[in-house]
Amino acid sequence: MNAVRSLVLDANILVRGVLGARVGGLVERYAGAVQLFAPDVAYAEARWHLPKLMARRGIGADEAVATLEEFARAVAFLDGAEYRQFEHEAMARIGRRDPRDWPVLAAALALGCPIWTEDQGFFGAGVPTWTTDRVEIFLNDRRWPR
Repeated sequence: MNAVRSLVLDANILVRGVLGARVGGLVERYAGAVQLFAPDVAYAEARWHLPKLMARRGIGADEAVATLEEFARAVAFLDGAEYRQFEHEAMARIGRRDPRDWPVLAAALALGCPIWTEDQGFFGAGVPTWTTDRVEIFLNDRRWPR
């Protein structure tokens, strides 16, 4: 485990960081105490989905991407080279549920840290998984890292 508490964010958390106040508030409050990471493909997925989601709210694509980029300043994005060595293991653990999610699991395996997600496909994959309604337990727990 890293010497500093860390979390890998799934694309759905990046999207929620833009669309909702809860995730953004947690990231703002704990950004200095916890390192936040996301694989590059999670950022690309969020960037792809956000304009459509924001358009439903009457917000333009440019504003959606700008908001994502603002939120993403608190997140370190991992290049595929930083987690690709765990692709096979990640696919073995999650491949049947959603093979497109392997980069998030691989990043968590590479960094030795939990995942923050709302995707139940990660549950039981052998890596601690936190949902937004419970992640503050992790963020406040001074016993981490281990």
